[in-house]
Amino acid sequence: MLVLSRRIGEKLVIGSDIVVTVLDVRSDGVRVGIDAPSEIRVTRAEILEAIERENAASAAVDDAAADGLRRLPPPPA
Repeated sequence: MLVLSRRIGEKLVIGSDIVVTVLDVRSDGVRVGIDAPSEIRVTRAEILEAIERENAASAAVDDAAADGLRRLPPPPA
């Protein structure tokens, strides 16, 4: 991991087409602006983690629900 010190208004360039600008520094956090091509998806890590948790939870089969589905009569022929 590269660790850099930047001040408000200073920029960091990633590759040739992504620019990260320090917009504000406060005691509780740092605001950054990200300029990137529209085909580059920029997402906060905590949002991706929440989506992954929700997807895993929705994919998990509840045992009681599975038993209930097994007890359903077969569809008419």
